[in-house]
Amino acid sequence: MAMFKPPLNLSQARILVVNDDGIRAPGIKVLERIAKTFTKDVWIFAPEEEESGAGHSLSLNKAIKVSKLGPRRFAVGGSPTDCVMLALGDYLSDCRPDLVLSGINRGGNLGDDLTYSGTVAGALEATLLGLPAIALSQAMAGDKPQFRTAERHARGVIETLLTLEWPRDVFMNVNFPNVSAETVSGLTIVPQGRRKSGYNLHKMTNPRREGHFHIIGTAIQGAHVGHSDNDYRAIDRGEITVTPLHCDLTHYGALKKLRKAFR
Repeated sequence: MAMFKPPLNLSQARILVVNDDGIRAPGIKVLERIAKTFTKDVWIFAPEEEESGAGHSLSLNKAIKVSKLGPRRFAVGGSPTDCVMLALGDYLSDCRPDLVLSGINRGGNLGDDLTYSGTVAGALEATLLGLPAIALSQAMAGDKPQFRTAERHARGVIETLLTLEWPRDVFMNVNFPNVSAETVSGLTIVPQGRRKSGYNLHKMTNPRREGHFHIIGTAIQGAHVGHSDNDYRAIDRGEITVTPLHCDLTHYGALKKLRKAFR
């Protein structure tokens, strides 16, 4: 099995930082500071506007504007996937990054929401293009995420992950709990959870907005079928969660049964 090998010398590494909350989001500023504790060679490619919920979308049949905002800092008129593709395919093609960090997202990326997340998609795209990647998110309640928690603990989590060799089709999803930095109760390695139901639909009643809806509210959390623990439960306990995610969506058990059925 092909494996990612961590950079031998992080001080000489090149790190690409992306997100889905946008180039001006506070979370990406936190992640940039963390990345610069490892190396000076940090590049920022982030959406010009917020792209939360963009998932693994890319801008087809559309011109994508890239604006240089400063040294090694670029705003992209597209999705997190676009950001990674443009950075690796053009701007950094002569010297590809050693690591991609995506986030720090404003809000957790847990359970079923991984499929919606542009933060997770940024790490996924980097992995598909052959680079080790980590998605990082700060769980929150209300409107004020405690980014100090992620800033205090992220470096240690990243350092530990980079001591390992990963399969080349795996990337890491890290979530920090909605507690103060001092009261984090540990770190746990857990599978992706499942929730009991989806988001709420709100139909607008203004006659001028007939046929318009808002997707609102917080998804109801639920247990992961077949597992005694999951990312939702660990976050509720005040723990940092690490979940290895796999690019291959094939269910091999079902694949085997289908092959037998269609012989």
